[in-house]
Amino acid sequence: MHSRVRTIYLAGPMRGIPEWNYPKFRRVAGLLRLYWHTVYDPSEWPHDGPPETFPIREAFADYCRFITTEADTIVLLPGWQASVGATAEHALARACGLDIIEWKE
Repeated sequence: MHSRVRTIYLAGPMRGIPEWNYPKFRRVAGLLRLYWHTVYDPSEWPHDGPPETFPIREAFADYCRFITTEADTIVLLPGWQASVGATAEHALARACGLDIIEWKE
């Protein structure tokens, strides 16, 4: 990743992955923040209820707002191509001209 400070949307698979892949999202977000990047991590979206009650439409509207109005970069976690949500976020980021970076372990 280039040395400039970025405003990043973090995207990747969640559904069907143990713990919704939150540990990986949070680890990568933490590493990016060590380098002063601003990171929107969707695993941090506030929801206290069980996964079955997660308000996906409300959350996705917030994700899309950040991608379209604030982010300059999207970072894609491994497996993003198999995720309906992450592929939609990727398409939106492409349409908005964001830098696209695939995270490599």
